[in-house]
Amino acid sequence: MPDDIELQKQVNRGVQAKLLLENSLLTEAFASLETEYANALFLTKLEDQPAREKFYLAFNVVGKVRNHLTMMVQNGHVAATELKSLTADAERKKKFGIL
Repeated sequence: MPDDIELQKQVNRGVQAKLLLENSLLTEAFASLETEYANALFLTKLEDQPAREKFYLAFNVVGKVRNHLTMMVQNGHVAATELKSLTADAERKKKFGIL
């Protein structure tokens, strides 16, 4: 089980990831890239398989980055819950003199 310092780092990273996902400039960039890559993918010629593969991979990477940030937010929430539980346990032990 991670210690409270590591949990706090995860909480902080989750907050930063949430701010990124809520950032209008980044959201616009993701949408723009997905549109650009999808259009480029559909405009490739049938015999141009390397270009199709390149645009397909690029399109999917944008989604993977967004999903990674979303997972960081979720991990931050879990870490915050664990940190709160550790703090409550420590306070209970201190209150009852169990150290």
